[in-house]
Amino acid sequence: MARVELKNITKIYDKKKIIDNVSLTVEDKEFLVLVGSSGCGKSTLLRMIAGLEDITQGEIFIDDKLVNNVHPKDRDIAFVFQNYALYPHMSVYENMAFPLKMRKMNKKEIDEKVKEAAQILNLTELLNRKPKQLSGGQRQRVALGRAIVRNPKVFLMDEPLSNLDAKLRVQMRAEIKKLHQRLQTTFIYVTHDQTEALTMGDRIAVIDSGIIQQAGEPQKVYNDPQNKFVGGFLGSPSMNFIYCDIVDNTISFNDFKFELNEFQKQKLNGYKNVIAGIRPEFFNTAQNNFEFCAPVVLSEMLGSSVLVYFKINNSDCSALLNTDFKFDKQIKLGLNTSQIMFFDAQTEKRIL
Repeated sequence: MARVELKNITKIYDKKKIIDNVSLTVEDKEFLVLVGSSGCGKSTLLRMIAGLEDITQGEIFIDDKLVNNVHPKDRDIAFVFQNYALYPHMSVYENMAFPLKMRKMNKKEIDEKVKEAAQILNLTELLNRKPKQLSGGQRQRVALGRAIVRNPKVFLMDEPLSNLDAKLRVQMRAEIKKLHQRLQTTFIYVTHDQTEALTMGDRIAVIDSGIIQQAGEPQKVYNDPQNKFVGGFLGSPSMNFIYCDIVDNTISFNDFKFELNEFQKQKLNGYKNVIAGIRPEFFNTAQNNFEFCAPVVLSEMLGSSVLVYFKINNSDCSALLNTDFKFDKQIKLGLNTSQIMFFDAQTEKRIL
C-alpha cells in the first residue's frame, strides 16, 4: 500500500505563503496530477512530499507513517526531475544502477533490475551510451529507469516532459501512463500543461496561489468547474468569459439579449451582474436557441477545425468551428444558452 496524505500543509518563504493549508489524499496506485501555472506552488508541494523542502506547518503521511522528519532517502520514494539529473560521466547502465549501488545491493541483483527496467523502457540497446549521446526522450526514459529499479512506493515527477518537443511529449505521455498501469504504483505528477493533466491523471488537483482550487476526475473538473479560475485554466482553447447584466430575467450582452430558462431563473435569482462562461466548442452546437453576429478579429486554421476570434461586449472571445463553416469580416454564430456557465462577478465562484 502506498497512500499519501497531506494534512493542512503550509509553506512560508520570507513571510509569504507559498502553500496555504493544503489537505489532499492520494490513494494507493492512483495517478494524481498537480496542475497549475508557473509559480503556483505545485513543485514546492511535491518537494515537501519528497522531503527536499521543509514544512512550515502540517503533516505528511506515506503508508500511514508520519514522514515530516524522515530523511528523503528513507521515504521509499523516487523523484524524476525536469532536467533528467543524469551523471554525464556515467553510462546509461551506470546511471540506472547508481541508486542500487548506494543501497549496497549485490551485483547480480543490480544487473537483473537494470536490464528488466531497460527492457520495459526500450533502453536495452542504449545501456553503454553516455547521456550526451542520447536524445531528450531517451534521457527522460533513463531518468524513469533509474526510478523504476528502486521499486519505490511512490513516484514523484516534476514536469518531466517540459524540455521535450511537442511530438515527443505526446509519445512520452502515453509511455508514462502505460508505465503506471504496468507498475501499479502511486504516481504524483506535476505539470503546468493542462492537456497533460486531462489526458494522464486518474484525478487532477488544480492549484493557484498555493491553494487547491478543485480536485477530482479530469472530465468532472473540466465539465463542472467550481470557480472562474478552474474554468479558464482547463481547456484549450480556454473558456470565454463575458461580463453581463441580468434585467427582468434577461441576460444582456450589450446588443445581444436572451431570456433565461426556468432553471437559470431559479439559480440566478437575486443576481444583477454575472460572468458568463462559454467554451469555444459550445458555439454553433446542434440545438441552438440564440443566434448573433459579431466582427471577426482573426482566424487560425487548426487542421480539422478553425479557431475564430471575435468580440462580444468588448470581451475577446473565440469559437472552435468546423473548417467548412463560412464567414468573412462578420460571423453568425449559434449557441445553446443552457450550456452557458455562470460565475459570481465578485467572488468568481460558480453559480450555475
